[in-house]
Amino acid sequence: MFERNRIDNVLQQMSVPAEVTLADGTLLKGKFVILAARSIYEVLNGETKFLEFETYDGNKTLIAKSTIAAINLVNPPAAGGLRARLRDDQDFDPYAVLGLAPGSSWEQIRSNYLKFSKMYHPDLYSSVALPDEVRDYLAAMARRVNAAYRALEEPQQTAKRVTAAKPAPIFTSAPRA
Repeated sequence: MFERNRIDNVLQQMSVPAEVTLADGTLLKGKFVILAARSIYEVLNGETKFLEFETYDGNKTLIAKSTIAAINLVNPPAAGGLRARLRDDQDFDPYAVLGLAPGSSWEQIRSNYLKFSKMYHPDLYSSVALPDEVRDYLAAMARRVNAAYRALEEPQQTAKRVTAAKPAPIFTSAPRA
C-alpha cells in the first residue's frame, strides 16, 4: 500500500566551478556536477571513469578522466568586502537602498521595494548551495530593504492618519440645560 508519510531520499547535487584543460589543449569553463555529500576531491580520485561537467552555456557533457590534463578550481572572491559592506550602516540612506532619488513618489517607493524584496527574499535562495558569506549578505540586504521601506513608509502612514476624517458619532444626545 502507498504510504503518504514516506519521504523519498532525493540525492542533492551541487556544482563546483572549474576550468578544465583537456589533453588536446582544449579549455572548458563551467562546473562539475557532484553529489552534495561528497567533495570534489573524492569525486576526482574516485573509481568512476567519467565526470559530469556543465559549461556555462548550459551544455552538459561527460568527460573521461583519462583526457583531463589539468583542472583549475575557481573560487569566488573572499567575503571581506561583503562583511565590510554589511557593517557600513552609519550612512544608511533609505532612498539609496531602494535605488531612488530623494523625494520620489510613493508609488515609485512601493514599486522598488517590491522589486528588491523579491530579489533578496531568503526563500529564493533556500535551495541553492551558496557560501555562508553570500547567504549572510543576502539576508542583511533583505533586512536593509525592509528597514528602508519602513523608514519611508512611516511619514506616509502618519500623513494618512492626520488627513483621515474622524467619523461623526452615530448617536448624540441633546445637551442638558
